[in-house]
Amino acid sequence: MQSQPNNPLHGITLKQLLTDLEAHLGFEAMGEEVNIRCFTHDPSINSSLKFLRKTPWAREKVEALYCQHQAAIEQKKSIYKSS
Repeated sequence: MQSQPNNPLHGITLKQLLTDLEAHLGFEAMGEEVNIRCFTHDPSINSSLKFLRKTPWAREKVEALYCQHQAAIEQKKSIYKSS
């Protein structure tokens, strides 16, 4: 397997990415940032996964959203681990 030091998403599954974003922002804020129906109408991780796996443009937007908030997400995770 190749090392990807410049890829901030390397090793992060789509499910983990969505779970982290939902815990950090919530579906309402995610829907405001990326206006896609799976975040604004009866949102769930499973429906979002299904849609994003089939829709590359939406997945790119959600990945970009994760990258914008990645530092805060990682900081929040480390606080919970140390508690």
